[in-house]
Amino acid sequence: MWSRVFRIRRSLRESLWALPLLGALAGVLFGTLTVQVDHSVTLPSDWQYSPSTASTVLAAIVGAAAALTGFVVTVTVLVVQMATGMFSPRYMRLFYRDRMQKAVLAVLVGTLTFSFSLLRRVESDFVPNLGVTLAGVLVVVSLLLFVFFLDRFIHRLRPVVVAALVAHAGRRAFEDTSGGPDPGTSPATSRPSGAPALVVRSPSGGAIQAIDTEGLVRWAHERGCLLVLTQAVGDFIPEGTPLVEVHGAVPDPLAVKAELQGKFALGVERTIEQDPAFALRIMVDIATMALSPAVNAPTTAVQVLDHLEDFMRWIGAKDLHARSEHRDKEGGTRSFLPTRDWEQYLSLAVTEIRLYGGSAIQVVRRLRAMLEELLEAVRPEHRPAVEAELARLDATVAVRFADLPDLDRAGRADRQGIGGPGLSG
Repeated sequence: MWSRVFRIRRSLRESLWALPLLGALAGVLFGTLTVQVDHSVTLPSDWQYSPSTASTVLAAIVGAAAALTGFVVTVTVLVVQMATGMFSPRYMRLFYRDRMQKAVLAVLVGTLTFSFSLLRRVESDFVPNLGVTLAGVLVVVSLLLFVFFLDRFIHRLRPVVVAALVAHAGRRAFEDTSGGPDPGTSPATSRPSGAPALVVRSPSGGAIQAIDTEGLVRWAHERGCLLVLTQAVGDFIPEGTPLVEVHGAVPDPLAVKAELQGKFALGVERTIEQDPAFALRIMVDIATMALSPAVNAPTTAVQVLDHLEDFMRWIGAKDLHARSEHRDKEGGTRSFLPTRDWEQYLSLAVTEIRLYGGSAIQVVRRLRAMLEELLEAVRPEHRPAVEAELARLDATVAVRFADLPDLDRAGRADRQGIGGPGLSG
C-alpha cells in the first residue's frame, strides 16, 4: 500500500541508524576484500608493518572510532536539547534528516568495523599492510568530517539559519504539491451536489501526513469516478472520520474502501513533505518563542519575519484556488482536495506574532514593512486580506502604545525593525 511505503521511506529518511548500519556492513565487506588484495599484492618496505605494530595501530583506530562516534552522539543530543528549547520541537523532524550527521556516523562506524575486521586477521606470518594504511586514511577522513559536522551544527544553532532552512523546505513542499490544472486547460468542473455513492472513513486516528493525489486521480480515471476529499494534509482526525466521498459507480465497496484508505498516510504528527503551512507553523513558533517573557529577544522575531516575508511573497504570487482541483492526463477533473487560501496562509504567518509582539516596537514596525511590501507584490485577489491585516496591526498599535510617547514611531514601517536607513525617528 502507498501509505505503508510512505511511512517506511519517511522512517528511513529520519532514522539515525539506517546509514550507519550500512556503513558498518560496508566496513566488514571492505575489510574482507582488502585482506584478499593484501594476499596478492606486495607493498614497498616503507608501507609494511610488523604484526605488533599493525595490531597496536588497528586497536588504537578502533578505540578512536568508537570514542568519536560517542562524541558525535553526545553533540547530537546537546543540539536536540538546545534546538528544542530555543526554536521549536517541530523543527527536529528536519534536523533528523541532515545528511552530514548520518554520513559522519556511517564513516565512523564503517572505520570501526573495517579496522576490527583487519585486526582479527593479523597473524605472525601475515599482516594486512594495505588495510592498515587504508584504516589510517579513514581515521583522517573521519576527523575531517567530524570537524565539518561540528562547524555545520554550531552555525545552524542560530534562529535565523533555522528559519531560512525551514522556509526552503516549505517552498520545496509547495512546489511538490502544486497539483493544480495547468494554465489554459478547460474550466473547472463543479463539485458534485448529490449524495456520494460511498464514503470512505479513516481506519485509525492520527495526523494526515501525506495523500497520494496522483494515485487517487489515476484510480478515479480508471473507474470513471469523481472523488471529493473531506480532509486536508495536516489535519488530525479521529478514527472513523470521513476521508473521501466517491461519486460514481462502486462495484465492490469493501475493496474500494481498503484501496482508498491506503492512499492516506497517517502518523502521530504533521510532516512538511506535502504541508507547506507546517513550515510557516515552525517559523511562527520560533518567533513567538523569542517573544516570550522568558527569552525576550524581539530581534530574533524580526529576523524570522525576514524569511516569512520572502516565503509569503512567493506564495502570494500563486493561484491558490487552482491547487484544490486535480485532473487526469485528458484534462478531466477527478478529485477535489481542501486547500488553504491566501487569507489562511497570511493569518497563520502574522496573527500570533502580532499578538505576542504587539508591545515590541521593532516587531510591529517590521511587520508593517512586511505587509506593505506584500500589498504591492501579491496577486490582486490577495490584497484585501493584506489590507485587513494592516488594519488589525493599526488597531493593535493603537491599543498597546496608546499611553506611550512612541506611538508615532510604532506606526511606521522599518525593514530592520528599528534604526533602518531612510526613516526618521
